[in-house]
Amino acid sequence: MIRNLFISFVILVFSNLLWSQNEISIDAIVDVETKTIKVSQTVIYKNESSDILKEIYLNDWNNSFSTKNTPLAKRFEEEFSTKFHLAKSEQRGYTLVTSIKDKDNTSLEYENLKAHPDVIKVDLKTALRPQASYTLTLEYILVIPDASFTDYGYAKSKDFELKYWYITPAVYDGKWNYYSNKNLDDLFVPKSDITIKITHPLNYRATSELDFISSDSNSDKTLTTTLYGKDRVDTYLSLNKFPRYGFVQTDDLILISNINEKGLPGAQKAILTDKITRFLRDHLGEYPHKQLLVSNIEYNKNPLYGLNQLPDFLRPFPDEFQYELKLLKTSLKKYIDNILLLNPRKEHWLGEGLQIYFLAKYVEENYPDMKLLGTLANIWGIRAFHAADLDFNFQYFLYSMEVARKNRDQPLTTSKDSLIKFNANIAGKYKAGVGLNYLDQFADDMSLNESIREFLNSNSLKSVNISDFESFIKSKTSKDINWFFTDYVNTRKKIDFKIKAIETTEDSIKVTLKNKRENNMPISLFKLVNDSVTDQLWIEDIKDTKTISLPKDNTEKFVLDYDNVVPEFNQRDNHKSVNGSFINNKPLQFRLFKDIEDPDYNQIFFMPLVEFKNIYDGLTLGTKVYNKTILRKRLNYRFSPQYATKSKSLTGSASVFYTHNMEDQNLFDISYGVSASYRSFAEDAFFTRIRPSVSFTFRNDNDFRSDQLDRITARYVSIRRDIGENAIVEVDEPDYGVFNLRYTHSNPGIINFSRFATDFQVADNFSKLSLNYEFRKLTKSNRNINFRLFAGVFLDNNTNPNSNYFSFALDRPTDYLFDLNYLGRSEAAGIFSQQIIITEGGFKSMLETPFANQWMTTGNFSTSIWRYIQFYGDVGLVKNKFDSANFVYDSGIRLNLVEDYFEIYLPLYSNRGWEVAQPNYDERIRFMFTVDPQVLLGLFRRKWY
Repeated sequence: MIRNLFISFVILVFSNLLWSQNEISIDAIVDVETKTIKVSQTVIYKNESSDILKEIYLNDWNNSFSTKNTPLAKRFEEEFSTKFHLAKSEQRGYTLVTSIKDKDNTSLEYENLKAHPDVIKVDLKTALRPQASYTLTLEYILVIPDASFTDYGYAKSKDFELKYWYITPAVYDGKWNYYSNKNLDDLFVPKSDITIKITHPLNYRATSELDFISSDSNSDKTLTTTLYGKDRVDTYLSLNKFPRYGFVQTDDLILISNINEKGLPGAQKAILTDKITRFLRDHLGEYPHKQLLVSNIEYNKNPLYGLNQLPDFLRPFPDEFQYELKLLKTSLKKYIDNILLLNPRKEHWLGEGLQIYFLAKYVEENYPDMKLLGTLANIWGIRAFHAADLDFNFQYFLYSMEVARKNRDQPLTTSKDSLIKFNANIAGKYKAGVGLNYLDQFADDMSLNESIREFLNSNSLKSVNISDFESFIKSKTSKDINWFFTDYVNTRKKIDFKIKAIETTEDSIKVTLKNKRENNMPISLFKLVNDSVTDQLWIEDIKDTKTISLPKDNTEKFVLDYDNVVPEFNQRDNHKSVNGSFINNKPLQFRLFKDIEDPDYNQIFFMPLVEFKNIYDGLTLGTKVYNKTILRKRLNYRFSPQYATKSKSLTGSASVFYTHNMEDQNLFDISYGVSASYRSFAEDAFFTRIRPSVSFTFRNDNDFRSDQLDRITARYVSIRRDIGENAIVEVDEPDYGVFNLRYTHSNPGIINFSRFATDFQVADNFSKLSLNYEFRKLTKSNRNINFRLFAGVFLDNNTNPNSNYFSFALDRPTDYLFDLNYLGRSEAAGIFSQQIIITEGGFKSMLETPFANQWMTTGNFSTSIWRYIQFYGDVGLVKNKFDSANFVYDSGIRLNLVEDYFEIYLPLYSNRGWEVAQPNYDERIRFMFTVDPQVLLGLFRRKWY
């Protein structure tokens, strides 16, 4: 009996050793014409946990393209892309699973999760005990999606770029770590020994970083390529007719790449590749695999941002430098991801931070004199800018701080799918890299570089988490670095210190520092004499204020963070002279054009202006005097005196605004200030508008990706008009002032759009209230449906009964608050009178009752006919004093070329009858367009923020 138990135990141990590693074996047959891959797959999954498992979860990310309702489809919608939504069914891929069986050939029950259609739950016939393995055999057909969605898939050239294409097991570490594909390239899989046999046409070649085993011709003019890799997590495979991959054998590994740089000889690329692989080995340790593959797709999805993205003939960097950084950045990511087995969605910041940290190290070691502007920094006129003085690596601070100044930054520990695009692609990675350098400089009793290398070597190809890294790094230094993992990484807390006071005595200098934020992060303090550093020290534990006493010497100035190591939110109060006034603390600096903020100066900028605001002023020439830098400031002022070439008069505008950024609450922005402008509103007629205002903006603090905003605005608009002798416009209302209170709720999605606004106005002789609701939807059948409802009522109206100046307008408001960008606001005829801005009644036809001085309610509707051609219809009731309510309607064709920016309306039928058959039809056509560059830039910004 004992002997039998011993034999059973030995067999059990031997079987566990035999199956001590996950294994995936794939036999795939590619059909190019149908863009399908038929797969027979075996998965041997080992339970590494101490739990008994009754089910196994599988990742089937190819199925994330299956419908318009998957998390991936919703991700495209959130980033204002309709490409996937409008795609034909055959362009979207899916997976057809025909069977899942165990090793006994018994069919298993399985289902795609409702919330995660790209995850399969498989119920096991027998429970999977700890350290035991379970064999699954799968049969399925992959319909490969079009590569235009994520760059991976079936390309127009009939090539296949395959990533996350076959089914893989999810990771279990006490709980199942499965989640849906959201185009973040962050599938979390356990390492496996992978064998792939892929049969494809003879004229195709399979490229992968798996080891090549064999290539066998078949009788049906196909080729079967066999690949194998041990301890792998990467799933990328390229199947191309004309592969452009180069193989460079270095002393450390074979680097496979199709990243290119025009004009750079192949021999030079090989030398630079060898240089990069040596850097990777020296700083990250030995790579555990023979080959490292980096593709141009991977680079394009995570490029070098900034001036490196300019076309070749404009880019201010040498070809060698550009190629090195492209190849290095992509190689660093792949190298780290393949050896550091973190959860790439939940613990992404460490791998991303290491990528940027070592990218900056490479530039420091090999290009220490490279500037942010490259060769542009040497050009006369440009070299006077502060941006020309900055090192290339300054961009990492700049981009990370750009989003922080906009109050859109997020903790580094935020799940990757909860980050806004700018943080996921740029700012978060840069903040992590800058933070590691900050930690490196502070913990000067250790080499962070060496510690990271040791950590990677000791944990290569092992399942690790952030706490393992934290414990390891803390063991290497005697300094307290809790602040890095608690405050810097895990919160949005900003770093912001100032030198509050300097007091000198007979034998000492007392420096008082103030921590303007609630955190425990350290700050460096420098002593300067004749603008040269004489000493540096790190100050820790500044709860509110802290005074340090230093021996008295010839120090002239103290500066916080002189070497720009600390990613401080506001560097403008980091200087203080031992004996000096405000002026010699920070002198004034005047610059032509906007520059990067220079904390050593109080900067004032000038910029020439050439604008076209309206047809009455024509082209305006002038200058803008302002203090706004590349990074947003809290206090912004602008003065823009201009000369109008047509009206031959001085015009212009001015504004001063202050913004409070509120953190960790829904109310995130409070802005207040005053603006003033003086412009023409007709021939020889001018208006002066003075507008003090305050606004409160709310968002969902738990979901920065949500575009939903709520805003409350209170303002007073004072209008004064100056009518010249040659004016042809008549003014039938005296000058006036209006108090305006407005609430707006907006959710500006590209598939589902909604906006609700209420507006209350009160003046000396009237008060009015209006409601506006707008809804848009792009249906699954790709039909646009737009609906808008407006209702407005005068609570009190003692205005001139013969004037409609303050009345509700059916098709073209008088815009007495001068909010709308009319090019010819006083025109009664001609092309500029046909400009339309959808507000108030929203009608497109010019009807006989265009105004309402009592109340008005209207509805506007439009829907697709074909592509951007739509049908529109408007209905409403218009009520004037002493008259019955009039029922009004119109209809026509809407050419929705760029929604809200460029649209044309062609009236067909209205209260006037068939307008298309009436004389002067061309005068009834209405158009909407904008020439404001800031509005047009919003089309680009919206997907990033």
